[in-house]
Amino acid sequence: MSDLKNRKRIGTSVDLEIWDSFEKLAEKTKIPKSKLFDEALEDIVKKYELK
Repeated sequence: MSDLKNRKRIGTSVDLEIWDSFEKLAEKTKIPKSKLFDEALEDIVKKYELK
């Protein structure tokens, strides 16, 4: 049984340079990676959203 009520666990692969930058951003801003990832996904959905 999952302990994630409003979340979806996923698995993927990411370019190493992008991941390194992402980790540095999370550390510098003290924003959890999950929050940054949510924001990035939201931005990409808006960018490609069909109108």
